[in-house]
Amino acid sequence: MTALPRFNRVLLKLSGEALMGSEPYGIDMAMVRRVASEIRDVGQYGLELCVVVGGGNIFRGLAGAAQGMDRATADHIGMLATVMNALALNNALVHAGVQSRVLSAISMPTVCEPYIRPRALRHLEKGRVVIFAAGTGNPYFTTDTAATLRAAEMGCQAILKGTSVDGVYSSDPKKHADATRFERVSYQEVLAQQLRVMDPSAIALARDNDISVIVFSIREPGMLASVIRGEGRYTVIDAGAD
Repeated sequence: MTALPRFNRVLLKLSGEALMGSEPYGIDMAMVRRVASEIRDVGQYGLELCVVVGGGNIFRGLAGAAQGMDRATADHIGMLATVMNALALNNALVHAGVQSRVLSAISMPTVCEPYIRPRALRHLEKGRVVIFAAGTGNPYFTTDTAATLRAAEMGCQAILKGTSVDGVYSSDPKKHADATRFERVSYQEVLAQQLRVMDPSAIALARDNDISVIVFSIREPGMLASVIRGEGRYTVIDAGAD
């Protein structure tokens, strides 16, 4: 297993689907509460944590565009879906005794705080979990790209990408039984082999800012803390031998 360095500040990227739990659509609050408890538990390691949640459990911009909707409009609806997920996670964190704040790239002051970089940094320095919502605030950008952008702006050393699989594979392991799992892979290999873990712009941004991406299964209870300790199953994406 690839050893991990000691992190001081990380960004947790959750897919919207991770919050569905066993439900076919929407938000499974039991799953959200479990994720919140895992975030609370990693507080003992003394690291500062921010979060970006996707919106695919509610609405996908690309899916809307494929059905004839204007792409910019579809993407804005998808951004609003991420705000819903962020508010649900924030609620669960508060009930778990964790101080947290939701900062949105789309201004909606009656619901959450606007994204202002110095404010976000101050929240982190005070030990609060910061949840970034509404992506970058612009259409045509995925939440993976938004997560990498926020990680760079916050000075995070790593992005912990919680998915439904336990790492990066050569192809979809749910469809291909012979898929090869990587323990470590370089940014360049991800781009060259078109490994579908994050979109290319997100990988390129992580590479340019030397931010490691650690892919693990959020569906496995306790795995977030295990990854922080450098245990369990995960794949590290970094410069490698590039």
